[in-house]
Amino acid sequence: MMTTPRIYVACLASYNSGKLHGRWIDAAQDADGIRAEISEMLAESSEQIAEEWAIHDYEGFCGLQIREYEDIDQISELAQLVSEHGDAFAAYAEHVEIDYATADGFQDAYCGQYQSEREYAEQYIDDCYDLDRMMGDLATYFDYERFARDLFLSDMYSVSSSDGVHVFRH
Repeated sequence: MMTTPRIYVACLASYNSGKLHGRWIDAAQDADGIRAEISEMLAESSEQIAEEWAIHDYEGFCGLQIREYEDIDQISELAQLVSEHGDAFAAYAEHVEIDYATADGFQDAYCGQYQSEREYAEQYIDDCYDLDRMMGDLATYFDYERFARDLFLSDMYSVSSSDGVHVFRH
Protein backbone atom coordinates (compact mmCIF):
# COMPACT_ATOMS: atom_id res chain seq x y z
CA MET A 1 0.00 0.00 0.00
CA MET A 2 1.37 3.37 -1.02
CA THR A 3 1.34 6.27 1.44
CA THR A 4 -0.19 9.51 0.19
CA PRO A 5 2.60 12.08 -0.33
CA ARG A 6 2.69 14.42 2.66
CA ILE A 7 4.99 17.12 3.97
CA TYR A 8 5.52 18.23 7.55
CA VAL A 9 5.76 22.01 7.59
CA ALA A 10 7.13 23.66 10.74
CA CYS A 11 6.84 27.22 12.00
CA LEU A 12 10.40 28.55 12.22
CA ALA A 13 9.57 31.16 14.88
CA SER A 14 8.33 28.36 17.15
CA TYR A 15 11.29 26.16 16.25
CA ASN A 16 13.76 28.95 17.07
CA SER A 17 11.99 29.42 20.44
CA GLY A 18 12.49 25.75 21.26
CA LYS A 19 8.89 24.74 20.54
CA LEU A 20 7.58 22.26 18.01
CA HIS A 21 4.71 23.66 16.01
CA GLY A 22 3.83 22.37 12.59
CA ARG A 23 1.41 20.32 10.53
CA TRP A 24 1.37 17.32 8.21
CA ILE A 25 -0.09 18.49 4.91
CA ASP A 26 -1.41 16.41 2.02
CA ALA A 27 1.02 17.34 -0.77
CA ALA A 28 -1.09 15.86 -3.59
CA GLN A 29 -3.48 18.81 -3.52
CA ASP A 30 -3.07 21.96 -5.60
CA ALA A 31 -0.38 24.42 -4.57
CA ASP A 32 -2.88 27.01 -3.34
CA GLY A 33 -4.37 24.43 -0.95
CA ILE A 34 -0.91 23.67 0.46
CA ARG A 35 -0.18 27.38 0.90
CA ALA A 36 -3.53 27.87 2.66
CA GLU A 37 -2.73 25.07 5.12
CA ILE A 38 0.72 26.56 5.77
CA SER A 39 -0.91 29.94 6.49
CA GLU A 40 -3.39 28.30 8.87
CA MET A 41 -0.58 26.50 10.68
CA LEU A 42 1.39 29.75 11.06
CA ALA A 43 -1.72 31.58 12.33
CA GLU A 44 -2.13 28.92 15.04
CA SER A 45 1.42 29.46 16.33
CA SER A 46 1.88 30.83 19.84
CA GLU A 47 4.68 33.07 18.54
CA GLN A 48 3.72 36.68 17.78
CA ILE A 49 5.64 36.88 14.52
CA ALA A 50 5.15 33.55 12.80
CA GLU A 51 5.84 34.15 9.12
CA GLU A 52 8.60 31.76 8.11
CA TRP A 53 8.30 28.03 7.65
CA ALA A 54 10.32 25.07 6.43
CA ILE A 55 9.65 21.49 5.42
CA HIS A 56 11.07 19.33 8.21
CA ASP A 57 9.83 15.94 7.07
CA TYR A 58 8.01 14.19 4.23
CA GLU A 59 6.68 10.77 3.29
CA GLY A 60 5.06 8.97 0.40
CA PHE A 61 7.29 10.36 -2.37
CA CYS A 62 8.63 6.89 -3.33
CA GLY A 63 12.20 7.75 -2.41
CA LEU A 64 12.38 11.22 -3.99
CA GLN A 65 14.28 13.69 -1.84
CA ILE A 66 12.32 16.81 -0.88
CA ARG A 67 14.36 19.82 0.19
CA GLU A 68 13.62 22.00 3.20
CA TYR A 69 12.65 25.00 1.06
CA GLU A 70 11.27 23.19 -2.01
CA ASP A 71 8.97 25.23 -4.24
CA ILE A 72 5.33 24.54 -3.29
CA ASP A 73 4.20 24.41 -6.93
CA GLN A 74 6.82 21.75 -7.62
CA ILE A 75 5.90 19.77 -4.48
CA SER A 76 2.24 19.76 -5.52
CA GLU A 77 3.07 18.59 -9.06
CA LEU A 78 5.50 15.89 -7.86
CA ALA A 79 3.06 14.62 -5.25
CA GLN A 80 0.22 14.40 -7.76
CA LEU A 81 2.42 12.52 -10.26
CA VAL A 82 3.73 10.14 -7.59
CA SER A 83 0.14 9.54 -6.42
CA GLU A 84 -0.89 8.70 -9.97
CA HIS A 85 2.16 6.74 -11.19
CA GLY A 86 3.92 5.57 -8.01
CA ASP A 87 7.52 4.45 -8.10
CA ALA A 88 7.56 4.56 -11.92
CA PHE A 89 7.40 8.35 -11.82
CA ALA A 90 9.88 8.50 -8.94
CA ALA A 91 12.35 6.40 -10.97
CA TYR A 92 11.91 8.72 -13.95
CA ALA A 93 12.35 11.83 -11.76
CA GLU A 94 15.56 10.49 -10.27
CA HIS A 95 16.92 9.70 -13.74
CA VAL A 96 16.20 13.09 -15.30
CA GLU A 97 16.69 14.97 -11.99
CA ILE A 98 13.75 16.11 -9.93
CA ASP A 99 13.83 19.72 -11.23
CA TYR A 100 13.29 18.49 -14.81
CA ALA A 101 10.69 15.80 -14.16
CA THR A 102 7.38 16.67 -15.84
CA ALA A 103 4.16 14.84 -16.62
CA ASP A 104 4.75 15.20 -20.38
CA GLY A 105 8.33 13.99 -20.13
CA PHE A 106 7.23 10.98 -18.12
CA GLN A 107 4.46 10.12 -20.61
CA ASP A 108 6.93 10.36 -23.51
CA ALA A 109 9.57 8.20 -21.82
CA TYR A 110 7.62 5.53 -19.92
CA CYS A 111 7.10 2.21 -21.73
CA GLY A 112 5.64 0.18 -18.87
CA GLN A 113 6.55 -2.33 -16.20
CA TYR A 114 7.94 -5.75 -17.10
CA GLN A 115 9.41 -8.72 -15.27
CA SER A 116 12.77 -8.12 -16.98
CA GLU A 117 14.49 -6.25 -19.78
CA ARG A 118 14.26 -9.45 -21.82
CA GLU A 119 10.48 -9.53 -21.40
CA TYR A 120 10.31 -5.97 -22.74
CA ALA A 121 12.51 -6.95 -25.70
CA GLU A 122 10.26 -9.92 -26.47
CA GLN A 123 7.17 -7.69 -26.38
CA TYR A 124 8.92 -5.10 -28.55
CA ILE A 125 9.80 -7.70 -31.20
CA ASP A 126 6.29 -9.19 -31.10
CA ASP A 127 4.73 -5.72 -31.54
CA CYS A 128 7.04 -4.62 -34.37
CA TYR A 129 7.94 -7.74 -36.31
CA ASP A 130 6.48 -11.07 -37.37
CA LEU A 131 9.59 -13.20 -36.88
CA ASP A 132 7.83 -16.40 -37.92
CA ARG A 133 6.85 -14.86 -41.24
CA MET A 134 10.21 -13.16 -41.73
CA MET A 135 12.48 -15.97 -40.61
CA GLY A 136 10.40 -19.13 -40.68
CA ASP A 137 11.92 -21.94 -38.60
CA LEU A 138 14.98 -19.78 -37.89
CA ALA A 139 12.87 -17.51 -35.64
CA THR A 140 13.43 -19.93 -32.77
CA TYR A 141 17.12 -18.96 -32.90
CA PHE A 142 16.52 -15.25 -32.36
CA ASP A 143 18.58 -14.14 -29.35
CA TYR A 144 16.22 -12.03 -27.21
CA GLU A 145 18.80 -11.73 -24.44
CA ARG A 146 21.38 -10.17 -26.77
CA PHE A 147 18.75 -7.96 -28.40
CA ALA A 148 17.64 -6.72 -24.95
CA ARG A 149 21.24 -5.99 -23.95
CA ASP A 150 21.85 -3.94 -27.09
CA LEU A 151 18.52 -2.14 -26.79
CA PHE A 152 19.27 -1.09 -23.21
CA LEU A 153 22.81 0.02 -24.08
CA SER A 154 21.56 2.80 -26.31
CA ASP A 155 17.84 3.52 -26.67
CA MET A 156 16.29 2.44 -23.39
CA TYR A 157 16.95 2.29 -19.67
CA SER A 158 15.28 0.40 -16.87
CA VAL A 159 14.90 0.86 -13.14
CA SER A 160 14.34 -2.13 -10.89
CA SER A 161 11.29 -2.22 -8.67
CA SER A 162 9.83 -4.77 -6.31
CA ASP A 163 7.70 -6.12 -9.17
CA GLY A 164 10.29 -6.23 -11.98
CA VAL A 165 11.60 -3.29 -14.00
CA HIS A 166 10.17 0.01 -15.20
CA VAL A 167 11.26 0.64 -18.80
CA PHE A 168 11.91 4.10 -20.26
CA ARG A 169 13.10 5.62 -23.53
CA HIS A 170 16.11 7.94 -23.32
